[in-house]
Amino acid sequence: MPEIKIVTEVAGRICATPVQVGGTVVDDDEIVFVEAMKMEIPVPAPASGTLTSLLVKIDDLVAEGQTIAIVAS
Repeated sequence: MPEIKIVTEVAGRICATPVQVGGTVVDDDEIVFVEAMKMEIPVPAPASGTLTSLLVKIDDLVAEGQTIAIVAS
């Protein structure tokens, strides 16, 4: 199973993690939400598969381009 790294496109604070490790995702499902500029920006899954690793938790600060999760497709 190939692993796909999921990265943020914006810097901000993790405000929600609707998918738990081991959960199944479909292409474009929201993995986490990043709060930036008073907006909640979704970070979608780039492919269908299983969320094998969530590298952040709520209230963590993330940088643009930071790997935040891994999906096995």
